[in-house]
Formats: sequence, C-alpha cells, structure tokens
Amino acid sequence: MAAPKKKKEVTGQINLIIPAQGATPAPPVGPACGQHGVNIKDFVDQFNDRTKDLERGMPIPVVISVYADRSFDFVTKTPPASYFLKKAAKLKSGANKPGHETVAQVRSSQVKEIAEAKMEDLNANDVDAAMKIIEGTARSMGVEVVEG
Repeated sequence: MAAPKKKKEVTGQINLIIPAQGATPAPPVGPACGQHGVNIKDFVDQFNDRTKDLERGMPIPVVISVYADRSFDFVTKTPPASYFLKKAAKLKSGANKPGHETVAQVRSSQVKEIAEAKMEDLNANDVDAAMKIIEGTARSMGVEVVEG
C-alpha cells in the first residue's frame, strides 16, 4: 500500500484579474508573483495557454495558491457579471449615478444566460437565485432588466 500523499503547505494566495491570453510579466502579474517567489514566466505561459480558447482581453479572475517550495497552482474563474452585462447591453461603462439614471436595458432572457454561465462561481442554489444576483449587479450599473 502506498503512503498517503503529503499535503503541501500553502504560504500565500494571490487574487488577480488578468485579460485572457494577455498575461505578461509586467504589473500586476510580475510584482504580485515575484514577491511570493513564483516563477513568473511559468505562470504567464500556463495562464495564457489555459485561456487560449477564450475571447482575447476578456477579464479572467484568477486565484494563485503558492506553496512553501515556491511551486504554485491556480484556478481561473468566470469573468465578472458586469463584463457580461456590458457586453449584452453594448456598453463601454455603467451609469455615473446608478439608481438615478438608466444607461441601457437587458432582457431577462439575457440575464438568465449570464446567470447560467456564472453559476459555478455564484453563491446560489439555482438559476433563479443566480438571476437575482445578476439583476442586482445590473441595477448597480444603471442597467434596467426588462421582460423578454
């Protein structure tokens, strides 16, 4: 019988948002990884390879776990809901005064698609609860959700 695998000790965790296929050793990636002793080139190459099938420039949240032996692994998450809402409403940015001005409208069917895409990263038990989270993000951006 093989000996049980020894679990590596996590010495740090780095949270970044990096454009898909756009990781470079420049800030914010280089300094964040460098201060934890992570091999920056390895991370950049692995991240760009993992995101090669995604739309170039899409913001990808990533959580990098750094271990005591300076090795690392990372988890990529789905882009922020605001990215999907801006794309669905064809916006460059949200409202300057959310709650006082409406800059665009999205259909509830679009909100459902976004909720389904983000389901794995949301703290929701079903799609209806996930839709409410996305609708809240839309309200905070000045985007109105209409039936359809």
